[in-house]
Amino acid sequence: MKINSLILFLLSFSVVSCGSPNNVHAQVKKSISGICHDTSSSSYNRTKSFEAFSTIEACLHSGGRLPKAKTTYHQAEEEALNEGRAFTSNYDRVDWPHWIDDDNDCQNTRHEMLILKSKTSVVFKSGNGCQVTVGEWYDPYSGETFVDSTALDLDHIVPLKFAHGHGGDKWSRDKRQAFANDPHNLLLVKASLNRQKGAKGLDEWLPPNHAYRCEYIERFMDIIDDYSLTLIPAERRVINKMQKACARK
Repeated sequence: MKINSLILFLLSFSVVSCGSPNNVHAQVKKSISGICHDTSSSSYNRTKSFEAFSTIEACLHSGGRLPKAKTTYHQAEEEALNEGRAFTSNYDRVDWPHWIDDDNDCQNTRHEMLILKSKTSVVFKSGNGCQVTVGEWYDPYSGETFVDSTALDLDHIVPLKFAHGHGGDKWSRDKRQAFANDPHNLLLVKASLNRQKGAKGLDEWLPPNHAYRCEYIERFMDIIDDYSLTLIPAERRVINKMQKACARK
């Protein structure tokens, strides 16, 4: 089940109200199957048996869930089709060279980041000093500290596939390589969270560590701006709300 990240994010700043059953003037209806429909939902008028809530946040807080929705990536594709233009070429990860050894010292981008970010002296797999196995790293996504390098992934804050779909498909191979290895776009994080995140943008995924969310949003948007990537209007609207919520903290 996918829950809109904006809703979860705003819940961390809001006090939600309680629902009351079967109010015909409900702003939000929670169906008997537990789906929250606001007035913009195509199923709102068809939902006759429901529990009423004043906000979608209150409905979700009660244990409800959102209707399944198309991802913003698919929304962008549909928007492009409606405007008669191509949205993006097919994404292929091999077109974005990453974990390179640019200075030919046998340590690729991942292992250089492991060395740079460790809070203690690192231990190498062998005497040649190419691969890091042990150190001490703080993961801001989870708020946990790790000593085993294999428990960590090197995450692209703005994912490569996301960048490809928002303007990066027009870049040269050299610019893609620079983006894929840019330290400002890289974080050592718990492997399972990196894989959970996948290629999602801010409107679809936020770190479970609430204390880091506003910094994550700011950093994500800094990279978007630095590389002149283009967000679709639906993404901009969601992110603007997130940024305003962070500004009020």
